Amino acid sequence: MREDDLELLQGTLDVLVLKTLSWGPRHGYAVARWIAEMSAAELQIEEGALYTALHRLEKRGWVEAEWGVSENNRKAKFYQLTGKGRAQLKAQSARWARYSVAVTTILQTT
Repeated sequence: MREDDLELLQGTLDVLVLKTLSWGPRHGYAVARWIAEMSAAELQIEEGALYTALHRLEKRGWVEAEWGVSENNRKAKFYQLTGKGRAQLKAQSARWARYSVAVTTILQTT
């Protein structure tokens, strides 16, 4: 990892995964790829961190998973949001927006 790479704050990965899945079911690799694409490659999610997050979200009941076949014709676990996950995404998005405004305000203070 380069010194200037962005590091995800704890809890940020969860909201990014929930947001990704709000667009529909995806397997793990597709989740990581979507986050990278949407962030202009600024956010690269490591496989270990991603699958740990997906399992944590599944355990909390925010996502559910089912086996399917990927676009490469490979067996893959597809994750999708549950009702609890949609509610959590809404709450975490609002919290993140407040946090972002607060940090930006502090950093722009002259």
